[in-house]
Amino acid sequence: RPPEDEEEVAEVRWQEKLFSQFEVDLYLKESACQTPLDWQYHEEIQKLEKAGGRKNCRIFTYTDHDRFTNLEELCQKVTDSDHEVPSYLVERMANVRRRRQDRRPVEASSLKSKIITWEPSEEFIKNNHVINTPVQTMYIMGDLGPYGKLGQREYENVLCTIKVDGNGVITVKPDFTGTKGAYRIELHGEKREVWEYTIENASAQVQPEEEEREQRVFRDLYGRHKDYLSGLVGTDFEMPLPGTLRLFVNGEIVSAQGYEYDNLYVHFFLELPNQWSSSPFQQLSGVTQTCATKSVGWDNVAYFCYPFTVDMFYTQEDEGVFPYSLPQWPVLYFEVLSLDFWQRYRVEGYGSLVLPACPGVHMLTIPTWRPVDLGTVAEMRRFFIGGSPELEDLTYIRIPSTFKGKRLSRFGFQTQTTGSVTFRLYCLQQSKAFLENSALRQRMQSVLDRLGGFSQQSSVYNVLEAFQRARRRMQEARESLPQDLINTSASAV
Repeated sequence: RPPEDEEEVAEVRWQEKLFSQFEVDLYLKESACQTPLDWQYHEEIQKLEKAGGRKNCRIFTYTDHDRFTNLEELCQKVTDSDHEVPSYLVERMANVRRRRQDRRPVEASSLKSKIITWEPSEEFIKNNHVINTPVQTMYIMGDLGPYGKLGQREYENVLCTIKVDGNGVITVKPDFTGTKGAYRIELHGEKREVWEYTIENASAQVQPEEEEREQRVFRDLYGRHKDYLSGLVGTDFEMPLPGTLRLFVNGEIVSAQGYEYDNLYVHFFLELPNQWSSSPFQQLSGVTQTCATKSVGWDNVAYFCYPFTVDMFYTQEDEGVFPYSLPQWPVLYFEVLSLDFWQRYRVEGYGSLVLPACPGVHMLTIPTWRPVDLGTVAEMRRFFIGGSPELEDLTYIRIPSTFKGKRLSRFGFQTQTTGSVTFRLYCLQQSKAFLENSALRQRMQSVLDRLGGFSQQSSVYNVLEAFQRARRRMQEARESLPQDLINTSASAV
């Protein structure tokens, strides 16, 4: 420990220069001054010496223009290893400065036509290879040398680093002490001295008038930035009509696995329920390429990676009575077929997929089945000459489009479980109802408002279906009761 308890308190402003003893001894010599900044420090130190010397003892600062600040950025290590060898990328990126980049402001009209630089120069690549946010840095240092022997560079330690970027973000590392204990620095000399220090925010509190003025400046800034982005995007970005939901799906048939024969291909089409429509030029069906399978584990997998795009619109109807009718979502029907050397095809499986109601990325694996005939003759026909029982209407995979009854029975229909098909779907939704603030307060007043909370759609749909079933059962039970019993119960009530 020092001969006597030593304590120092310093209040430092942003980019305020406090000289260390080493800098005082250095810049007093005219021979050490080379740059204009060195001569400026020489004059300031001479004034300090005439005024009685510096007031700070161990605490000093390095501002954004000092050599230490520039060298510190170039000497930062990627890892904490003492034997780190810089890689080729680290050496090349060490010359890329992230501070004080002089960029000329570009108007929105000219920038809109220059979003892509087709022939970038080396200087352009060097300046734009990293996130080039201008940063100003300041270091608060501590001279922790032996008592009475200040000014030795090996005893300089960084107490606090303050950075302010061009976006107005202030970074203080380490953070203000607050209720935490003091920070500790243990020296590695013979005496193993331990120093403790605290960092406190000494800035004056903002007055309400200044805070309100700052908020107005922020609103103006955000408004100009919004106009700037609108100038980049332009007016070609179309919005759906009020009361309309736009569903855009970028889909991909990834793979098919677990089927009996090789050389598979998938035929699919999309069925749009009522109140759904699409462009006349929109393709709602397609056929993949024929793909040979490869063995992955215990399964034979065919990787198609077949992309397709679907753009659909849902138009809401008037909702006046309860229960509300939730919209039916489009259904993707598909069949998997195989093709052999003699151009004989066989149906390998049928399946269906309801498009996800939640926007985002969805990875779905759909199992399939195929109809079969009992007996060995059908299997021999399938093996030797191809062909197998097929569905005339692919909507029979779920509920046939021609079905008008109350109960769908498939008793006696023989099927066999086959493989599965994997889909990757990127779903996007667009509607003016998502932008209106009233949709947050009156979420249950329209179907489009409820489309914003698709995580609850299944539970709401199940409750409505259960309510309708219970209501039908009550009506059927009431109709099945004898009429005299109903009249007696009514008179008793």
